[in-house]
Amino acid sequence: MSGPLDGITVADFSELLPGPFMTGAMAEMGARVLKIERPAGDGLRRSSPGTFEIVNRGKGSVALDLKDEDDRARAVEILREADVMVEGFRPGVMARLGLGYDAMAAVNPGLVYISLSGYGQTGPLVKTPGHDLNYLAQAGVTSLCGRPDGPPEHSFGLPVADLGGGIYGLASVLAALLQRATTGRGQHIDLSITDCLAHWVNPRRGVYNVNHVEDLQAQREVALVRPAYGVFACRDGAISIAALEDHFWRALCAALELGAFDDPELAGLAARRGRAQDVNAAIAAAVAPMRRDEAMDLMIRHDVPASPVLTVNEATASEHFAARELIVETACGPAVPFPVRLDGMSRDLPPAPALNTHGGQSR
Repeated sequence: MSGPLDGITVADFSELLPGPFMTGAMAEMGARVLKIERPAGDGLRRSSPGTFEIVNRGKGSVALDLKDEDDRARAVEILREADVMVEGFRPGVMARLGLGYDAMAAVNPGLVYISLSGYGQTGPLVKTPGHDLNYLAQAGVTSLCGRPDGPPEHSFGLPVADLGGGIYGLASVLAALLQRATTGRGQHIDLSITDCLAHWVNPRRGVYNVNHVEDLQAQREVALVRPAYGVFACRDGAISIAALEDHFWRALCAALELGAFDDPELAGLAARRGRAQDVNAAIAAAVAPMRRDEAMDLMIRHDVPASPVLTVNEATASEHFAARELIVETACGPAVPFPVRLDGMSRDLPPAPALNTHGGQSR
């Protein structure tokens, strides 16, 4: 059975993470992805070979010097036959090279052309360099991160801005391909990673707007301080507990024998919010003497939403990963493929290509 994107050709001019992460998912869905690289190759090949391998499995590689007239002509020929073009250069670079959207739409009117950048193709930050950390800060996300009683911190262990931007790119490109099926025409997608993060802030923004929460510390408390919701240290690790709903709160009180808090006045979440610090301190004191597995057994017996805080390796080896068949073996070890399985999707992609493996192929 063919994959959902079988017959779709993607010319991926992007480097590093956001674009390749997006087109890696498209390769898993059956698209033919040609990675157009500079003669020295994507910088990720050298700076992080493991990351490069993971996000570029199943692709081909064509090395082109886009400042060279013959190589630019080769790029145009590839784009003439492509369905999707992905680029992540600073705004204006591709146009100066003669490979901007207007020029390519004249060659291939059905081309879906996506430009991924930190701040978008317009606006006061259009020429500003940046990385994941900067986009999170600019979108307002970082102001809500860190310890509740401390200053804003960058506290993510994943490049969530780059990864989130890649997923927004995937959704946008797939929607544009559906639209093309009706109109017959492609379009230029201007994706700003910062704008995507700003969209993520909307659930918090709605609470702040309705309740007129304007002070930063008050906003941080709304985002970071919730009763019976957090990570709690055990003797040999930690568990996460998320007993927000009233029935889960009652179950947690029974599990940890929190008699002092099993009070009708705290039956509702709004009332518990006012005592969040006291509630969480009591939970921490009750859990601290326990082993992680002991605490988890207790939570499971009382039907409390909880999970152990697993290391990456522990998660990889967990029963959940095994039951869900989440892991595939790759050239750089075990990894998780695109987690939503559609008919015809391949979990057994070839390794990331050597540089210019497909340099002699145009189709």
